[in-house]
Amino acid sequence: MTKVLIIYTGGTIGMKQDSASMALVPFNFGQILEEVPELKKFNLSIDAYSFDPAIDSSDVRPEFWVELAELIKENYSRYDGFVVLHGTDTMAFTASMLSFMLENLEKPVILTGSQLPIGVLRTDGRENLISAIEIAASERPDGRPYVPEVCVFFDNELYRGNRTYKYSAEYFNAFKSPNYPLLAEAGIHINFNESAVRHPAAWGRPLSISTKLDTRVGTLKLYPGMSPQYVDGVLSMKGMRAIVIETFGCGNAPGRPWLLERLRKAVEAGTIVVNVTQCAAGSVDMDAYATGITLKKIGVISAYDSTFESALTKLYYLLGKYDDNETVKEKMSENIRGEFSKNQ
Repeated sequence: MTKVLIIYTGGTIGMKQDSASMALVPFNFGQILEEVPELKKFNLSIDAYSFDPAIDSSDVRPEFWVELAELIKENYSRYDGFVVLHGTDTMAFTASMLSFMLENLEKPVILTGSQLPIGVLRTDGRENLISAIEIAASERPDGRPYVPEVCVFFDNELYRGNRTYKYSAEYFNAFKSPNYPLLAEAGIHINFNESAVRHPAAWGRPLSISTKLDTRVGTLKLYPGMSPQYVDGVLSMKGMRAIVIETFGCGNAPGRPWLLERLRKAVEAGTIVVNVTQCAAGSVDMDAYATGITLKKIGVISAYDSTFESALTKLYYLLGKYDDNETVKEKMSENIRGEFSKNQ
């Protein structure tokens, strides 16, 4: 029998209304089949593990990612798929981080949650949970999983985890992946877009996890009217190994000499500077306009059509693996988990 492990980390989905007090109280995932009886219709073995205490997703830290990755590795041989229930605020960061940390992954790791608690009348949590479990258990005719990668499932749509961002704080379609197609869509049936799914280069390799993360990364969001003092404050932070700059359009920055000179000095000093567009859709192209060309010439690295969440967590992962910044620069330009479209 196919076995799925539900990992409840925290978040809105894990709450229900107490019948006596009408207050929202934590959901008991140890009694998942009693709480969500629809799951009994699946011919599956379903177990649950809950973080104690539960983690508000706004409080997610690298230590949480390490604990989650270690939990998946510890149970990897016992289960065919994993469903991670997570708060929506930082779900895209966790999905991206897990995609890098879980090396040689061959099983589904599906993150989901909800905008309304699972115990309220109009909740989206019940459907998200049921469909995520079905996807985590789904196998091809050859017995291999349909989606052997880290994914986010929300509002009937399955996305590659490291291509998502949170789009809405109000509507059920809370996530989007504008630069990569859906991996599956849930309707009457689960329809998998098999051509978009990333498969292991070779099957049968043991799962390994990379738990050394280096978070010495700053971010510089560009905006009209920003001052040299603001830029200096970011670029001069002690101990920073890398900076993610959030640029305009296809990777453009103001052509102010003082800005370009500061970025040039940062690169020459050994800081890794990665260019991510502020646009939700589209890609960095530092060959398109003069300012982009200048950024490329001074050594700024393109993140192509990566999300900010993906670029940041990829840096955490690579900086933890390599002490040499030049190696990190090379790896940032490689598509290692399907995180950008170049050389897909």
